[in-house]
Amino acid sequence: MPGVRHPADGMDPCRKKGVAMSNSMPMGTRVKLSAMMFLQFMILPVWFIPMFPYITKMAPEGSILPLLCGMIMGFGALASPIFGMFADRLMNSEKVLALCNFVTAALLAYAYTVKTPGALFVTLLLVMVFYMPTWSLTATIAMGSSTTEAFPQIRVFGTLGWVASAIFSIVGTKVFGIAQFDGTPHIFAAGAIAAVMAGVLAFFLPPTEPPAKGEKMSLVDTLGLRALVLLKRPDFLVFSVLILLAMVPFQWYNVYNSTYLSERGYEYLTGVMNLGQVLELVFMLMIPVILKKAGYKWGMVLGLLALAFRYVMFYLGASYGLRICDYSGILIHGLIFGMLVVGSQMYVDAAAPSDLRGQAQGFIGLIMFSLGTFLSNFVFDGILKKNVITEGPNIGKHVWTTPYLIALVFALVLAVLMAVAFKPAVREKTNG
Repeated sequence: MPGVRHPADGMDPCRKKGVAMSNSMPMGTRVKLSAMMFLQFMILPVWFIPMFPYITKMAPEGSILPLLCGMIMGFGALASPIFGMFADRLMNSEKVLALCNFVTAALLAYAYTVKTPGALFVTLLLVMVFYMPTWSLTATIAMGSSTTEAFPQIRVFGTLGWVASAIFSIVGTKVFGIAQFDGTPHIFAAGAIAAVMAGVLAFFLPPTEPPAKGEKMSLVDTLGLRALVLLKRPDFLVFSVLILLAMVPFQWYNVYNSTYLSERGYEYLTGVMNLGQVLELVFMLMIPVILKKAGYKWGMVLGLLALAFRYVMFYLGASYGLRICDYSGILIHGLIFGMLVVGSQMYVDAAAPSDLRGQAQGFIGLIMFSLGTFLSNFVFDGILKKNVITEGPNIGKHVWTTPYLIALVFALVLAVLMAVAFKPAVREKTNG
């Protein structure tokens, strides 16, 4: 099929000229790529996680602004294929990354000054339009300058950056001379600073040239939709459908679990949720080993089974008030994220031809972080609304056992479908 690589050209960790194995990567390159991940994944939690108290205070009573702001990540991810097109055909990926980060910084700096709810929503929506594509761009840059096998070792620094973002809350109170950092506009200033740092670093990254530069472009190329040709391949089509459906129970945890923990009486919700990111550091380093032994198919089945285990734990926690079960469901996050999200990025890098890798990463980013988020909100928001307690001392709270049981069954069915229907048409990992 024109434009699509033969399966034998798929997963070869040594396919990049001059790179034999992950440990042969020059140390300078490894440091730069690791710093890129650290800063890039620090930008978002600096302002997005503590944003909602500020949005709630600004919005008039009964406003849908908090709900809309909670969806901006999904809207922003819609732009990922377009920026992937720029990286494939027009500009070096690291230059596109720098552009996105500087525009993100400028918009966040402007958000710091905005005083009206509507203007703030539009500004933050534009922030996500330029920020969300950077997740796919960093994957393209990292895997273009190393081996696919080395990617999790580099990506783990993104998790470190996410956890380290809490430092801004501590430093921010001192720099701005304020008693409270979260829930104030200062979070946007901190996000702008992090974005500028990431933008400057991009100029020092290994050059990742557009593989299809100079080729004739169509409207499909302009919209970043050329990667849709990959859906003609049965393996990529099945993978795309299943990973989209997997995002329904996966994203539900990200969107609603803080509400569950709050109703269970937990304090310091960000810290409790970040326990999953802490253990993610360990799981991320295990990904190459797991995929080397099991392959993409069974690695993703493992991720879905871990997702099912999470909801078993939350079901038991909600049923019997067992905090050990709640913590178990949180701590398994790293294995779920690693197998489903990072594993998907690695599979796409293996499955896509070189001139489509940027757009392909953008496409899978759109599926996971945009369409998947919207679908998750649509499905589980309706389920939650039907499980609100309407009388007694807990009025207004939710019955969580039913939603968690549905999520559990959903994940198990997807694990079976992944095992039966997904047949990767790429070579699995070798020792190089």
